Amino acid sequence: MSESAEKTVRKHLRPIDRDGLLSFAEKGRNNPNTQGTNKVQTVVEGQYRTVSHVRGHEVVVDEPLHLLGQDTAPAPAEVVLSALGGCLAVGIIAVATWKQVSLSNLELHLEGDIGNPAAWGAGGHEASPEAMGIQAVRVKVDIDGDASREVLDEIVQRANYFSPVGNTVRNPIDFEIGLAED
Repeated sequence: MSESAEKTVRKHLRPIDRDGLLSFAEKGRNNPNTQGTNKVQTVVEGQYRTVSHVRGHEVVVDEPLHLLGQDTAPAPAEVVLSALGGCLAVGIIAVATWKQVSLSNLELHLEGDIGNPAAWGAGGHEASPEAMGIQAVRVKVDIDGDASREVLDEIVQRANYFSPVGNTVRNPIDFEIGLAED
């Protein structure tokens, strides 16, 4: 089969509600400044293991053994990449649905380069915040559906452009931290 030949798709991923998507999009067009607030409560169980409570769900985080954790769950930066992958996937599915493209496969492979020479601020290298954290992210999207590679790439690029988590990673944001009120 030549690279330009179309694949025959035999099975599609479970679709989302297109009418619901279009209704949600219309609300955004009519109220472009609307914002919601996500809330999470994170509780430390011991050592580096935490459980974050999110709308009745739990997200468990730990550090790997080489970073003095117990390796019982993904590390925080891995959860950031997971959130990015999930958000990009949601966007790709939404844009494909909007463009009426049925997808048969969607997998995102993410890598993030991170260093922690500051040892979380516990006596390591004195670095500026810009020099710490994830320094580079690479995402490869394995996607198949009822469209040409060019259309599938347009879907991926549009989802990336409008990704809330992608834009959180890319752009500076207001960030506050302080002690809780007694």
